[in-house]
Amino acid sequence: MIDWGLVLESTKETILITFISTFLAYLVGLPLGVILNATSSKGVYPNRIFNSVLSIIVNVLRSIPCLIIVVLAMPISRAIFDRAKWYTMIIPLFLTSFAYVARVVEQSLSEVDSGKFEAIRSLGASNSQLIFKVAIPESAPSLIVGLSVTVVSILGYTSFAYNIGAGGLISQIWTFYTRNTGNYTSEWMFWIMIIFVVLIVQIVQELGLFISRKIDKRRKLR
Repeated sequence: MIDWGLVLESTKETILITFISTFLAYLVGLPLGVILNATSSKGVYPNRIFNSVLSIIVNVLRSIPCLIIVVLAMPISRAIFDRAKWYTMIIPLFLTSFAYVARVVEQSLSEVDSGKFEAIRSLGASNSQLIFKVAIPESAPSLIVGLSVTVVSILGYTSFAYNIGAGGLISQIWTFYTRNTGNYTSEWMFWIMIIFVVLIVQIVQELGLFISRKIDKRRKLR
């Protein structure tokens, strides 16, 4: 028997956890990525020492596995939210993801042709204009693809919601397994939840690719 109420509620929780966490991760990670790119040796504000220190911090944060961050952030989540609900995963997922977002953004910005910078600079553009009117708009297709990849990654991290009693589809799949270890593969409920996870991932990926192609000026010029 399929509990559609539970499936739909878990789907809603998964979408909310994923997109709120992604939004917060980009709120911090996007500026960090821009700063990393701008202060690199080829950036508009080269600063080797500052860039090296910031890079080390980002790399350290990226190297900590999600489950460890969930454990470390648990006291903070409990202090803010008081009880285990789907939203208690938002803080751990944000802490897990913003450094990754910073690297994704930095990489996307570094793909912009340096010749365009020189051409615009020769017209009298300031460094801030080079960042906000050249680098970010030109790297928008890559940034969109990076966003969709980040969303899918964060969705995968919601599996750790089970460890702190939070919700979401992947957590429910594991809960269903623990309660039906003998016959879980023969239950439609189990497969329906998996199908919903796959559908969310496919929709995010295809939407990201669609938007990226639509705004990619390079493709339009070919």
